[in-house]
Amino acid sequence: MTLTLDEVRRIAHLARIEIDAREAAEVHAKLEAIFTMIDELQAVDTTGVEPMSHAQDVVLTMREDRVTETDRHAEYQRVAPAVEDGLYLVPRVVE
Repeated sequence: MTLTLDEVRRIAHLARIEIDAREAAEVHAKLEAIFTMIDELQAVDTTGVEPMSHAQDVVLTMREDRVTETDRHAEYQRVAPAVEDGLYLVPRVVE
């Protein structure tokens, strides 16, 4: 996969990120390096390799499922700027 400098600028614009020419060139170079690495990984033949969830054999120790902390809900609500019916009130962000 390749990415042009214009595409980097367009993505920055869509993300509302102000980026100058030098920064765009740096980001472009870094993204190209990432894409090259991805291409190398995809080229590796993994036929016969068993999928695994960890790079090493890991055995997770199970513990008893019990509450270890006290309920501090009321304490947190006392210091909140605005609370109603047990919910935190926050300023409207999206109209």
